Amino acid sequence: MSKKKTLVLGASDNPSRYSYLAIHKLRQYGHPVVAIGRKKTNVADVPVENETLPYNDVHTVTLYMNPVHQQEFYNYILSLHPQRIIFNPGTENDELERLARKNDIATTEACTLVMLGTNQY
Repeated sequence: MSKKKTLVLGASDNPSRYSYLAIHKLRQYGHPVVAIGRKKTNVADVPVENETLPYNDVHTVTLYMNPVHQQEFYNYILSLHPQRIIFNPGTENDELERLARKNDIATTEACTLVMLGTNQY
């Protein structure tokens, strides 16, 4: 399985949040992870930043924020030129999906945790 550098957007250090579980599961499967959340913190061995940094070679952006909060990140997400964006349950956003497709970025409405667990990541 190839390793896919993943940006977790909407990361949280709260163990009851799906973004927290996703970071742990991505690391467990050996994927490099970068993360952005509301506050600077750490989850597993991953620093969570509270600002947009110019990451290189991001394969996948997995979203854990509602569509209203996604808007301020549209240009940032597109500037990373990821190969795909995963819209986890509750993050579905037609506007961002259209922008992604216009920029040749694949979109998937799915759960990152399920994709990892079923070898579909």
